Amino acid sequence: MARKRRGLSPRHQKILSFIEAYQNEAGYPPSIREIGTQTQISSTSVVNYYLNQLEEMGFLERKSGVSRGINLLKTQSSNVIQNARKTLSNLADQLITIPLVGNIVAGEPMPVPASDFSYYDPDSGIDIARSLLPASESEDQLYALRVHGDSMIDAMVNDGDIVVMKKVDRARNGEMVAVWLNDRDETTLKYFYLENGRIRLQPANPTMQPIYINDPSTVEVQGKVVLVIRQISHN
Repeated sequence: MARKRRGLSPRHQKILSFIEAYQNEAGYPPSIREIGTQTQISSTSVVNYYLNQLEEMGFLERKSGVSRGINLLKTQSSNVIQNARKTLSNLADQLITIPLVGNIVAGEPMPVPASDFSYYDPDSGIDIARSLLPASESEDQLYALRVHGDSMIDAMVNDGDIVVMKKVDRARNGEMVAVWLNDRDETTLKYFYLENGRIRLQPANPTMQPIYINDPSTVEVQGKVVLVIRQISHN
């Protein structure tokens, strides 16, 4: 079985560079012997071997029986640019944009406008790699919030960080969730626990006390945290 070539070898690159430079200076392509001399290939058959490979890869075309019958189709530099564009395109395909819809308080619940969870500016969002998210998560169920406060610092969620949330309306014990306390029109980010008919919203900060809600109907779960994006301080 023939070995599959993995792109341009150093000798391919050297031949291409010489053909391009010669053609730019002389206005016509070099001969087989000139290519061999300049690239330290003593055999014209070996030069032909490499030229045939370059033709197969689409870098040039050759006219049979014509002296200097080499037509350069693309240069080494254009190939580098093409590969770079392909790499950037692949990276772009791996990124998804999550809407950044507002703020969430990781501290004592704080009054916020009702629009804080419903507002969505299509131009406002964050780009993240799809590979960072659980494979089962659907993009249209995700949104992001910027954290204010330090009640979740032991969970590695600091003031200014961004949390990517999955839209859910109920939570399991121990999940970190964004909740709206609708009797107070306040939001907060905490660990959720339903215990003996009441809800405990637990901070991850030993200096803070849990919040107890006796009437679970006043607590609306807005989403659970699936990813934390740390913000590096430059101070």
